[in-house]
Amino acid sequence: MTPVLEARAVSRLYAGRPAVDRASLQLHPGEITALLGPSGSGKSTLLRILAGLEPADAGEVRAGDRRLSAPGLHVAPEQRDIGMVFQDYALFPHLSVLDNVAFGLRRLPRPERELRARGELNRVRLLDRAASFPNTLSGGEQQRVALARALARDPAVILLDEPFSGLDQGLRTEIRDMALDALRSAGAAALIVTHDAEDALLTADRLALMESGRILQTGVPEEVYARPVSLAAARLTGDADALPAQVRAGWARTAYGEIAAPGRPDGPALVMARPEAFRPAEDDGREVAVTERRFAGGALRLTLMSGGVPAHARWRFTQARAQTVRVRLDPRFCAVFDPV
Repeated sequence: MTPVLEARAVSRLYAGRPAVDRASLQLHPGEITALLGPSGSGKSTLLRILAGLEPADAGEVRAGDRRLSAPGLHVAPEQRDIGMVFQDYALFPHLSVLDNVAFGLRRLPRPERELRARGELNRVRLLDRAASFPNTLSGGEQQRVALARALARDPAVILLDEPFSGLDQGLRTEIRDMALDALRSAGAAALIVTHDAEDALLTADRLALMESGRILQTGVPEEVYARPVSLAAARLTGDADALPAQVRAGWARTAYGEIAAPGRPDGPALVMARPEAFRPAEDDGREVAVTERRFAGGALRLTLMSGGVPAHARWRFTQARAQTVRVRLDPRFCAVFDPV
């Protein structure tokens, strides 16, 4: 599938240091991509380069055969077929909700402009607030107005910068589900920038991991979670222990058991293990100590200890009452890396 928007080895320098370092990313029609990384990783800067709000110091941004950004070339944001939802929503306080949504449609006759704006407000379930002003809306409602405004122009691409970060947990789930429905019904390529692994895993058709200005890994969320390319990539998507290991004859042996390591040379290694990797076992398991239990709804978060190596597991609430348990490693939630 041909990408509708693409960054090719894009860099952006501040005071001679790269905020974005040779980052490449493709956005496809009808697909939601989540760009996940910690604060300061460069993800919002990359989004601003894609939107045309900042230039590219190296590399290029393309929309099909059209170059939008490159050294010495910069197409203005309003000349790109891109909608933008800012982190602070950036609504016009002096305009009604309806006029905020219709703001980018000034080229259309007023009746058509209002008809389209009302349609987008209906899509985000806010048609009844059309005459209201932004200061009378909740944070979730403002976010929905900003999304409706971005969708009203029927852009090929929608960029969303930390769209759910300012919402409390209950409202966050509701607004996230509504936003996904709206984005999917619009059919545009969407990029959601976030530092929250749960948001990224729940929203994305495709996931891109970013750290220190670089894209570490891209792929469908299940693959990125289960088969990270590095320990750093693994920790961006959730909890991960690094277990010291020794590889012998194609097996990586740890204090919690062994997993296959085909093709790896004998010697020291690290085994990345998710909490799901530590499975309850019977006689075939390794006996380990339980040093801490924490209640987490329908599960227990366990701190384990074996051979002086701590690890963290997540088991059903009915399990793990004893001071010692038997575990085995599930290779589906493990990966073997070179030692640090």
